[in-house]
Amino acid sequence: MSSIRLRLSPDVVSRDVLASIVVFLVAVPLCVGIAVASGVPAELGLVTGIVGGLVAGAMPGSSLQVSGPAAGLTVLVYEAVTTHGVAALGILVLATGLLQVGLGLVGFGRWFRAISTAVVHGMLAGIGLVLISSQLYAVAGASAPGSGLDNLAGLPGLFTRITGAAAVSSTAVGVGAIAVLILWKRLPGRLPGILPGPLVAVGIAIAAVALFDLPVATIEVRGLVDSLRLTGLDDFGLLADLGLLGAVLAFTLIASAESLFSAAAVDRMHDGPRTRYNKELIAQGTGNTLCGLVGALPMTAVIVRSAANVQAGARTKASRILHGVWLLLFAALFPAVLGLIPVAALAGILVHAGAKLIPVTTIRPLWREHRGEAVVLIVTALAIILTDMFMGVLLGIGLAVVKTAWETSAVRLDVDEREDRTTVVLSGSATFLRLPLILDTLEALPKDRPVELNLSRLRHLDHACRTALEAWSTHTGAAGATGPAADGAQREAALAAAAPDSRRPAPGR
Repeated sequence: MSSIRLRLSPDVVSRDVLASIVVFLVAVPLCVGIAVASGVPAELGLVTGIVGGLVAGAMPGSSLQVSGPAAGLTVLVYEAVTTHGVAALGILVLATGLLQVGLGLVGFGRWFRAISTAVVHGMLAGIGLVLISSQLYAVAGASAPGSGLDNLAGLPGLFTRITGAAAVSSTAVGVGAIAVLILWKRLPGRLPGILPGPLVAVGIAIAAVALFDLPVATIEVRGLVDSLRLTGLDDFGLLADLGLLGAVLAFTLIASAESLFSAAAVDRMHDGPRTRYNKELIAQGTGNTLCGLVGALPMTAVIVRSAANVQAGARTKASRILHGVWLLLFAALFPAVLGLIPVAALAGILVHAGAKLIPVTTIRPLWREHRGEAVVLIVTALAIILTDMFMGVLLGIGLAVVKTAWETSAVRLDVDEREDRTTVVLSGSATFLRLPLILDTLEALPKDRPVELNLSRLRHLDHACRTALEAWSTHTGAAGATGPAADGAQREAALAAAAPDSRRPAPGR
């Protein structure tokens, strides 16, 4: 009963209400900016934030993290909308949500924690670079060429094209928004802790455009209801497109990983209940299912809004639910305010958000201490820029698996050469990744004396190595040297006796 009284105490209620207002003020410019950058109506970003607060916020899983549209999915959504059309967004997000719910029900949520952190940081770095390169064009009032590589290659030419009143004004507004975000937290006093930087940047941009009558583009308002597109049964036929199915898998992988890694980070910020990962995945999936039904943006847990929630003193999930209520009231009562926001200001906010996704401070120490992890991070980021999000993440995961397999398959060969025979003792883990080393060592042994293999110190011997050693033993036996046994049957029995059973766990494991 005491815990119930604590949750309903006036102090806790007031903290949650205050935190919800802070999160709402942070969420409005981010929801709108992410929607515009994704190539969809601005209102759809607010819809996703509303669902993230009212639906995912009320479900069990994580107590304090906040869900909504994420900058990390902006590039993926833009590519999907460009390739398959806005009409396909609903079924894409709906299928993602259903898949997330299914994965959560079968207990797959905790396995997302097994994804290498180097892959996650590489994914975020790649997203950040692509986001920056695309939004710099919006800052300058121009259209981006398209792919991440084309956007990066076109940046030098973009800077030379910033001429004319419209381009200069747009650039000034966007750069000004970035400057406000950088400097706002450094100001003395309590004001920076009360008003979030993105809201201040948007407010100053609106005031500057109105005061100086700047010729810059503002958000096109369509109305909340007019922006929605209900997903029907006919839309399921779009899933026959393999490209769309690939996008669904990419959405599921990235949205789930980002949400659950955000949950782990938020858990370290407070001493309240810990995240239940499978239930959180079900909550995210339920939210995405509803977002898909109304054709809104995909939803993830977002670290910026979650951190603001914790830092504002939130104690229960009431804060994130209330933030959804404030978003709904804003979208319903003040939609005209959206039409005052300059597109360049939102682009500047997203450039700043993209820069924060790049782990600049961690790359150098990671390169010094764990060079393999740094290589995985860099390759993942570059692959996302050169190909796309899905292929980049898959390549990163594959490279991380290969790196781990290489590191855990360390094998040592000790050669003892005597007048009557040569003894080779193998220790460690003999896998196919180490076959070149093993065979090169064995083939370099003297041919004028018998060779004896001692495999008793191996912790693991996979099928490829066993087969290769048997073949080497047969060959050397035919050449006059002796392997573990004289003939094939005895040789196989000797290998089986000398080597550990690869199907059994090694001692101490």
